[in-house]
Amino acid sequence: MARVCVDSPLPHLDRPFDYLVPHTAADIARPGTRVRVRFGGQLVDGIVLERTTETEHGGRLSFLDRAVSPERVLTPQVARLAREIADRYAGTLSDVLRLAIPPRHARTEAAAPEPAPAPFTLPSTAGFGAGWERYTAGSALLRALATDRAPRAVWTALPGEDWPARLAEAAATSLAAGRGALVVVADARDLDRLDAALLHVLGGPGHHVALSAAIGPAERYRRFLAAARGTARIVIGTRAAAFAPVGDLGLVAIWDDGDDLHSEQRAPYPHARQVLLARAEQERCAAIVGGFGRTAEAQQLVEARWAIEVGAARDELRRAMPRVITVGEHERARDPQAVAARLPTIAWRAARDALSGGAPVLIQVPRRGYLPAVSCADCYTPARCVRCSGPLSLPAADGVPACRWCGRPAAGHACPECGGRRLRAAVVGARRTAEELARAFPDTKVRTSGRDEVLASVPRGPALVVATPGAEPVAEGGYGAVLLLDTWAFLTRADLRGTEEALRRWFAAAALARSGAPVVVVADGGLVAVQALLRFDPAWLAARELADRRELGFPPAVRIAALTGVPTAVAELLSLAELPEGAEVLGPVPAAEGQERMLVRTARSAGKALALSLKAAAGARSVRRAADPVRIQIDPLDLL
Repeated sequence: MARVCVDSPLPHLDRPFDYLVPHTAADIARPGTRVRVRFGGQLVDGIVLERTTETEHGGRLSFLDRAVSPERVLTPQVARLAREIADRYAGTLSDVLRLAIPPRHARTEAAAPEPAPAPFTLPSTAGFGAGWERYTAGSALLRALATDRAPRAVWTALPGEDWPARLAEAAATSLAAGRGALVVVADARDLDRLDAALLHVLGGPGHHVALSAAIGPAERYRRFLAAARGTARIVIGTRAAAFAPVGDLGLVAIWDDGDDLHSEQRAPYPHARQVLLARAEQERCAAIVGGFGRTAEAQQLVEARWAIEVGAARDELRRAMPRVITVGEHERARDPQAVAARLPTIAWRAARDALSGGAPVLIQVPRRGYLPAVSCADCYTPARCVRCSGPLSLPAADGVPACRWCGRPAAGHACPECGGRRLRAAVVGARRTAEELARAFPDTKVRTSGRDEVLASVPRGPALVVATPGAEPVAEGGYGAVLLLDTWAFLTRADLRGTEEALRRWFAAAALARSGAPVVVVADGGLVAVQALLRFDPAWLAARELADRRELGFPPAVRIAALTGVPTAVAELLSLAELPEGAEVLGPVPAAEGQERMLVRTARSAGKALALSLKAAAGARSVRRAADPVRIQIDPLDLL
């Protein structure tokens, strides 16, 4: 018999089902292969979890309809991982496997397998791994990887660090020790940089593959098979690559774990960091959580002594860090216009001096577009759509205001408060900023990097680069100055992670500056996040954030489940759930139209029990064929 995970989203069917294996499929339907089975009167996909000679099913068993392919796409290690992630996030195994295993591409599968590369040995050059020597415990980390031990580290990278090269060296060290490596990054730009670094360190292609949705289904499946067959021992990729079938895993690593792109947007909404940490526990391998900043979750790993702290000594940091300059309330006495001006005099001078020195200047603005939000020029009332009440935006200087929600034009907009028809900028976007800078520096080239076009890098030479957070290109030789504008957009966010996110974005931009170059942040120097930026000390802020969350009862100090749906459905699910002792039910609060959100909070030790109880309740509603769904998210990023 074959024990099969059937592809069904229904929670009450989240268990394996036994099928008889026909003689013709006995050699094909092995554990980890795809099959087709008849389930609920329909033919559906499934994956064989194990072969067995015993069954607990009391009735007559059905035969497998057919074995789709002899290719093993699910390893025992990934199967155990998927089961743990499904239980932790109150999801189903089939939902997790749908994230872990790409769709089959028959032509790619039938192609001749790629030859395995020659065994890899570390380069004999004296410079290999020298970059890790700048960090306390950095060299020890590489030595532990080389001797097949399992160190766990939270790594705070120095400003200007070539982090892809450092992670490539760590992965290569694990490979030379005879074990595989898995590295997850947030987006395609970071993936391209890491891919290039590995090609350089490994001496060419063959030893690694890069997985992402952007490469197309056929190529993605080809690379997935290279990892599953053991040809490629190093896998890099975006969040779904955290489930990649790397054999004999020796290292898992994640870069910039605070980026919200690491959080899966499909059920059961796992976070790549948690997936990798679970793999490190299950497969007893090394783990690196790295970034220019630090999340409260990473800080908790350090304080719980699950991981060691890998960072630079203070004197090394001083040599590498840029010169941070603040523009805030304390500047009012010297320059009364400094606080009100969007580009204060000190920022303008920093840009002018860098340009005159032949270096590019980076300007980070939080909003894309031209004028993402406008208001009445007479009474300052926010301009909203008369149809859906969404905010109005202006796409260009000569454009017509339009709603950001429904897209409806509002050429004849009149303020409901005063009747005024003139509009002013409430929020300035990247394109409007570039237009203003082009007037201020008429002889300088202005480039933008954002949603419409994301630049990977910019060459040497004077230029103004206006970028939204996460789209900052790398400058050859570093930026001569970095300007952080409209910081209030980060600092005034009503979000649990608002301060942490602001500092993460600022560190990412400031780390691209040359050593000693000015980084002008238009914010009050007395703010906690700005203080951490001044000292380039993300660990200090992360420790404060974690302490505050412990006191207030927020993740990661506790576990919180968010239940979103129509009020009757949420109430029904809670009534069916056997919540762990001490669990608190908070809410409701309004969510989307006609929906509400309830929070259930419990201690970390009871987190799995909470998830399983909610999953069981969802299964009970599924048996009843409840019409209104309830979305269950464990520790969601958008908690507030």
